[in-house]
Amino acid sequence: MRYWYAVNTKAHCEAYAAASLEQVGLEVFLPKLKETRTVRGTWQKSTVPLFPGYLFAHFDLVNHFRAVAYAKGVRKIVAFGTGPSIVDETIINSIRAKLVGEAIELPHRHFSAGQVVKIQEGPLCGLEAVFEKRLNGASRAVLLLKAISYQARLIIDSQQVVNL
Repeated sequence: MRYWYAVNTKAHCEAYAAASLEQVGLEVFLPKLKETRTVRGTWQKSTVPLFPGYLFAHFDLVNHFRAVAYAKGVRKIVAFGTGPSIVDETIINSIRAKLVGEAIELPHRHFSAGQVVKIQEGPLCGLEAVFEKRLNGASRAVLLLKAISYQARLIIDSQQVVNL
């Protein structure tokens, strides 16, 4: 019986491992994320694996275990307990539903240093802060949170922040 499994790849070898598994005749799903990054002071779009170091493969464990476990670029098949863990097909389908072309594209919000923003999700929802800087990629930002006479620096997912 064929199921989806998560496969751990060697560092930065997701595409190489996917090609190796496809050569064996297996269905492989390597979801990617399209993001905007700053490279030497300029914004550039890049496509990176959604789950760095992992991909999904659809195969029959009895017939293809060795082919997957020893494929080039593969470190191991993800397992919990006594054997490899099956990934529910609804998870694969929900990730595929979010794809635009071959990658998921997150909206990029532009903030400038010193700009007042409002946190819209999480335990700090509703609080105002001052945007300090964006961390690697477009996913995290450093904010200065002001509270009475105390100022705290926090790192938060930039999707949880909106302009004021």
